[in-house]
Amino acid sequence: MESNKKYWKGLEEYNNTPDFVKNNKNEFAEPIPIEDVLNEAGLSTVTPRRDFLKALGFGLGAVTLAACQSTPLKKSIPYLVKPEEVTPGIPNYYTSSFNGQSILVKTREGRPIKIEPNPNAGVFNCGTDARAQASVLDLYDVSKLKSPVLKSKEATWSEVDTFVKSELAKAQVSGKKIRLVSSTVNSPSTNAVIAEFIAKYPAAKLVQYDAVSYTGIIQANQNSFGKAVLPKYNFDKADLIVSFSADFLGTWISGEEFTAQYTANRNYKSLENKKMSRHIQIESGMSLTGTNADTRVPVKLSEQGPALIALYNAITGQALPGGTLPNNATADKVIKLVAKELLQAKGKSIVVCGSNDVSTQILVNAINAAIGSYGTTIDLDNPCYLYAGNDAEFNGLVAEMSRGEVGAVLFLNSNPAYDYIDSKKFTDALNKVPAKISFADRSDETASICDAIAIDHNYLESWGDANAYEGYYSIVQPTINPVFNSRQAEESLLVWADAPVKDYYQFVRNNWETKMLPALGLKWNDVLEKGAVTVAAKTAVAYSFSLSLAAVATSIVNSSKGLAKDVELQVYENIPMRDGKNANNAFLQELPDPVSKVTWDNYVAIAPKYAEKLKIKEFDVVTVKGNNGYSIDLPVLIQPGQAQGTASIALGYGRTKVGKAGNDVGKNAFPFVSFVNGTMQYATSVTITPTGATYELAQTQTHHSFEGRNVIREASFKEYLKNPAAGTGKSEEGHKNYDLWDKYEQPGNSWVMAIDLNACTGCGSCIVACNVENNIPVVGRDEVRRRREMHWIRIDRYYSYETPTGDVTREKEIAKLEDLDNVSVVHQPMLCQHCDHAPCETVCPVLATVHSSDGLNHMAYNRCVGTRYCANNCPYKVRRFNWFNYWNDSRFDNYLNNEFTQLVLNPDVTTRSRGVMEKCSMCIQRIQAGKLKAKIEKRPLKDGDIKMACQEACSANAIIFGDANDPNSEVSKALRSERIYYVLEEINVKPGIGYMTKIRNTDTTVQA
Repeated sequence: MESNKKYWKGLEEYNNTPDFVKNNKNEFAEPIPIEDVLNEAGLSTVTPRRDFLKALGFGLGAVTLAACQSTPLKKSIPYLVKPEEVTPGIPNYYTSSFNGQSILVKTREGRPIKIEPNPNAGVFNCGTDARAQASVLDLYDVSKLKSPVLKSKEATWSEVDTFVKSELAKAQVSGKKIRLVSSTVNSPSTNAVIAEFIAKYPAAKLVQYDAVSYTGIIQANQNSFGKAVLPKYNFDKADLIVSFSADFLGTWISGEEFTAQYTANRNYKSLENKKMSRHIQIESGMSLTGTNADTRVPVKLSEQGPALIALYNAITGQALPGGTLPNNATADKVIKLVAKELLQAKGKSIVVCGSNDVSTQILVNAINAAIGSYGTTIDLDNPCYLYAGNDAEFNGLVAEMSRGEVGAVLFLNSNPAYDYIDSKKFTDALNKVPAKISFADRSDETASICDAIAIDHNYLESWGDANAYEGYYSIVQPTINPVFNSRQAEESLLVWADAPVKDYYQFVRNNWETKMLPALGLKWNDVLEKGAVTVAAKTAVAYSFSLSLAAVATSIVNSSKGLAKDVELQVYENIPMRDGKNANNAFLQELPDPVSKVTWDNYVAIAPKYAEKLKIKEFDVVTVKGNNGYSIDLPVLIQPGQAQGTASIALGYGRTKVGKAGNDVGKNAFPFVSFVNGTMQYATSVTITPTGATYELAQTQTHHSFEGRNVIREASFKEYLKNPAAGTGKSEEGHKNYDLWDKYEQPGNSWVMAIDLNACTGCGSCIVACNVENNIPVVGRDEVRRRREMHWIRIDRYYSYETPTGDVTREKEIAKLEDLDNVSVVHQPMLCQHCDHAPCETVCPVLATVHSSDGLNHMAYNRCVGTRYCANNCPYKVRRFNWFNYWNDSRFDNYLNNEFTQLVLNPDVTTRSRGVMEKCSMCIQRIQAGKLKAKIEKRPLKDGDIKMACQEACSANAIIFGDANDPNSEVSKALRSERIYYVLEEINVKPGIGYMTKIRNTDTTVQA
């Protein structure tokens, strides 16, 4: 029953630990550091008695002065001859591309400050992920090299060019091989440059290597259908989605695109049409995708292969060996039901798998062919080009280098000394290569052992293009002149190849004008303006599967048996760090992991019951040792939903030469990856041994508790179809409201927001977008531990499960640790609710927080004296206190304490000072800009003219902002939904943000 469902944010709240009780009784983790403030003002709290009155008289003034320190000086820009395209105070927008996705780059006075999705991107206009939002900070990274490097010393470009051309010529003449090692290249122009380079040096060859590989899927499609491609997956065409450990809403292939597809069949518009897809997730570790599933089944890593075999047998009636799950009756039963559902949804269903094993992916292909997925939900004719790495080729290169066959090797956007499975084997082989050149922008793990570093531009300084999918092209153009003495890698290759056109801009333009634009009927400037062009898609056709699966099943069974000993370890990409390339980005380091809410570290995730069996507690440091002898010490995180007998560790941490923010954060898990049957495998068997030490992880989850109040509302799809208001808690009669507030008309605008819990996946891109837009500082690991993170919007993650009756005691619940294996999860964005009856406003002694005539709760920073009464009186716990001047305090020099990095700041938003309270302003600067634009154009505001930073970044369109006084606005329509409820509505603060209930499609249509 819904009334029996319990919600909790973390195990400390679930277990009601003493620390949790203490921290929630104390509104603030620590008192205001009055002594520090007075000392900074030249006073001391140790005051002689005769000076007591003097100090007391100065006391309030000192605190006020400390709280209202002047903000950093903003120097005016003296233009003698103003650039035509730059008007001080007015932003410029340029189209560009990030990881193949077309974007808009907002610049102010010639400096990029914000990334937005490109509305001209068509079907690929699907928000942005956290990496894209944070990428603008990488442009201003002080860890980057300022000039090219030759033999560990700064050099000129002519010196580097002379050295490299000489070495390449030597390699060519000596008959040795030249290898260009790169992550996937999907740029038509870059591929054309590489072709010219190879024409000059026939001994050269491109080796594509991705830190996280998809070779298994590509090779499986080659074996199954003769097409070595990564398919285009169409989750929006699927009524039933079954995923085996594929985190397709997070890090698997293209999370932001799949999120937009996925939520199109689950958001409020789809539900109003009585339509909702069904999603079943079968996995070992709790992934972001797993938290969003309607039904989630935890299985061991060694059980996933047999589960797929069982599913194939149940669908086709075949009897492949190995399809049994003797130790998991629940999973066995679910597989039989899933098979029946897939057959019922034939042609409108999809099965995906996160494994990189070729045999496993061949079996997945056979399942999809049997349920009619090809040509509908899976498209092999318009494939994805985001990943094309070949694991076997790269391993062959390491062997070639070891044998001394390679005369020169160049590294483009790749760092195998960090992310290869055996860094010592790689570096030993690399030392046998006479000439080693890197295009890295810093002296990273690989570049630092190279002879030359021909530092590459940041993408915001570059020209280029991308071809992420068949028929879809996006342009890359610079939004700022090169900050340092860097040179684009493609231009370096053209120089070394003695190409007739060495200017890369001209090369890209020529490539488009001769090969692409004639067929498109466009001109070069049209492409720059639109940013993306789409060629008509090929017709997707169905493919039949005819391979024998006997050897495939045998391979899967043997691999499964190899895992089923000791602890089964899964290494995976998490949302903030991915493969570790952006480890020096402080915005990403402080972005809480969507599932665990941990920042600034990786960890070993273990199920509660299994941790009890191993006699391990949360934050205990354990040694994890692999079969290859590699071991690391990491703290344990107790993770509900983790499969018994398994553990999970995130990749992307443990960098040693990336920069001050990312160095020595966490431990490197790449050496746990193994090379088996031609591909990289991300599951292995390990031992786990306690060290006796402890290490506190910096988590954000339970810092802001509602103390048991019900803030999550949900219902099943079946209940929703009977009553669209199911789960909202609304009664037919309602209840009488009494309040002491006067009522005022709001004849102008009334800015409000609607958030669809059914669309929000919890990815966190809105958090980073808000950070960048509103100059929100990064505070670091220690400050997060002290509950001082500054994020204006947070995403609360709630666990829940059904209790058998309404009166189960807490003690009995805690004793049932197996219940924690089958938790469900809800993600809830939480920000200032801009209450009409705002409780913060009534307690502020200096009127620093007041209400506007258009429905917003404002903060006047220069009035705030930092009493924190408003935060104490806020029922939503969304206000943040500035403990330090993060922008110029040397303790926070991973972010804002240097003038160069401060170029990322948005000049439209005040940088707050120490002692000031802050919170979501509903991007008031964007509201004012939208009003001003409409006024200049002499027209009324239109719905959609103003979008919040969080709203624009959201791939799921879960956040809707607009004017409640416009009955035709999108937000007005959304707030009229019967699913709308208001968090803590019973306290009558009249919040301005409405939430739509979480709906789960848990009701299967078949019988066991």
